[in-house]
Amino acid sequence: MAGLNTILDIGKGALFASQTAISVAGNNIANVNTPGYARQAVRLEEQYAINTTPGQIGTGVKTVEVFRYFNSFVEQQYVDKVSSERRWDAVYQNMRALDSLFNESQTAGINASIAQFWQDWQDLATHPELNASREALLGNSQTLLSAIHTVAEDMRRMQVQMDEFIAQEVDAANDIIKQIAEINLQIQTSDVPGQNNANSLYDRRDQLVREMAGYLDVSYVDNGGGNFTVMTKAGHVLVDGVETFRLAFENAKTSQELTSTSTFDGDVYFEGGDDFEYKLEVIQAGDVALGGSAAQFRVSLDGGKTWMTDDQGNELHFAARPDEGRMRIGDLSIWFGDKADATADPTGNMVVGDSFTIVPKKGLYWYKTTSTAMNITPQQYANGADNTRRLTGGSLAGYFQFRDENIGSYVDKLDGFAKSFIWEVNRLHSQGAGTQNHTNIIGSYSVDSTTAPLGSNSSGLVWADRLEQGNMQLFFYDASSGALASGASFGALDFGGGAMFDPSVHSLQDVRDAVNGTWGTFVTASIVNNRLQLSANSGYEFAFGTDTSGLAAALGMNTFFEGTTALDMELTTMVKSDLDFIASGHVNGAGEINVGDNTAAKAIAELKDKAVLINVHTERPTSQTLAKYFNSIVTTVGGDTSSAKFNYQYNAALAADLESRQQETAGVSLDEEMSNLIKFQHSYTAAAKLISAADRMLQTLLAIKN
Repeated sequence: MAGLNTILDIGKGALFASQTAISVAGNNIANVNTPGYARQAVRLEEQYAINTTPGQIGTGVKTVEVFRYFNSFVEQQYVDKVSSERRWDAVYQNMRALDSLFNESQTAGINASIAQFWQDWQDLATHPELNASREALLGNSQTLLSAIHTVAEDMRRMQVQMDEFIAQEVDAANDIIKQIAEINLQIQTSDVPGQNNANSLYDRRDQLVREMAGYLDVSYVDNGGGNFTVMTKAGHVLVDGVETFRLAFENAKTSQELTSTSTFDGDVYFEGGDDFEYKLEVIQAGDVALGGSAAQFRVSLDGGKTWMTDDQGNELHFAARPDEGRMRIGDLSIWFGDKADATADPTGNMVVGDSFTIVPKKGLYWYKTTSTAMNITPQQYANGADNTRRLTGGSLAGYFQFRDENIGSYVDKLDGFAKSFIWEVNRLHSQGAGTQNHTNIIGSYSVDSTTAPLGSNSSGLVWADRLEQGNMQLFFYDASSGALASGASFGALDFGGGAMFDPSVHSLQDVRDAVNGTWGTFVTASIVNNRLQLSANSGYEFAFGTDTSGLAAALGMNTFFEGTTALDMELTTMVKSDLDFIASGHVNGAGEINVGDNTAAKAIAELKDKAVLINVHTERPTSQTLAKYFNSIVTTVGGDTSSAKFNYQYNAALAADLESRQQETAGVSLDEEMSNLIKFQHSYTAAAKLISAADRMLQTLLAIKN
């Protein structure tokens, strides 16, 4: 009887094993199209054997575990490559849209408008007496400005759109972080390796890691069960078992890193915005005060790899000053203040090595604790390399790269182009004369401090770095006759004892006082809203002459353009309101303004072929024509689009190959599963027949007994 029972047990075990194998094969077939599903199989082992004579007799089969086919080594490589693929996909798809903005080959864009602008000035130089020439110049100038504004506005809209995409994906990433931690908890409570494998949970977790890799670059460490850690490639832990850490997309912030010997007890403050981070590094110890004791620092826009330079390529150094002496650096107004009060002077001294970081934009932060935020916003150095201590992969890195490095640099270049365009035209126009003199004029550009030297960073004058030591001439006329008012009604601005203007010494108040002191009989100078205003006294009018200092252009007096960027670049109200103020001629040595004079118009037209200085924050100063510089922007956009396309296609090919390799292991083959199904079905039938045979043997024995 014992032998027959053993045969029945063998048959029963075989039935159960075959049934389990059929169920697993059926599950594989059912999930052939399920994303993230790894095919499963049954591991069977022989049951224990019974020692008998003449030898051991087996007792059948047992089902040990249901396991899944999965190549962890290939998966880690795939996760890495899919992060790179998604990053460059995000960049490429957005660059394609941006590239169309600079499609100068198929549309009459900015390049054509620039060429027309120079031609209009040439036409005015040919016929300075014709209002038609002035009207054409004014109309085509508006067309040029409209084209520049359209490109600048569209780029800014794209940046806003990137912020929306980033916010959505940060929320999605945080949700995945929580889901992975929850699965880790379930695995810890239900998984028994080799006995009760939580295959479905493992599949789901691996799929979530893949989804996470699409958003940001990740790596992971699997120590078995729920002891599973996910982190960024830079080492910022996102999931540690059942513990989670969050990401946040937050507004502008500042931070500081002080050395152990520093006694500085303040903070850095700023106003304005930029697409790049500002790192301030102290290079000379000192306090935050006016004078020689002030600490000196330099500024980097790429985390300290390169440093801002002046027009000659020399590294710029800045003096730390209190609130009333804010520094205009790049697109920001920066100052140091007390930690509790931005308007109060800080205490203590800075030492060499102290650094401060300003993030004047929305950035990505990793929270290790609820109050400790670390900046992991993707950042590229000036040489194009990634800051590997930050985020470097996934669509988030792509959106940040497009927003900051791509659009940010193009906006910077376009602003540099616009700023040089404005300055070069205004520099010549401010020394010219139209067919009508001035009776009242107010500057287009204001200062932050009316007492700071105009050439200093603390003045807040946007053209501070363009000012030179020199003279500005004014001419005053009798309003009735148009003749020079007197023999003393013209000449250079006198700052005392015949001293000329010095941008490192003279403030806006000094300029006001010098005008009143030199020509107070004919004009009254005043400061209105931190701008210089000149009002002719009764019976007089005035015109601007030669200006070797650039003072008139820097203050925005008798200029053609106003504004400093591609977005705010406009024609001055003076020019738009009266064509007679378009300066085509100049005041000659006899103080005369002749109707047919074309000196100013001719000089501006010749800017077409003149190499001018263009200095932007993100590249070294360059000297070339304005048209060539704009063409270089167009070329850069096209080159970056091609580069993004190549990187996307390259990484997509690598990711596809790795996915194919993973599918060779984990993918379900219907042919194989059908073959297995037939095999296990026959095994099940054979096991059933074994039980039937044992049953008949048992019936035979019972019949003998009867």
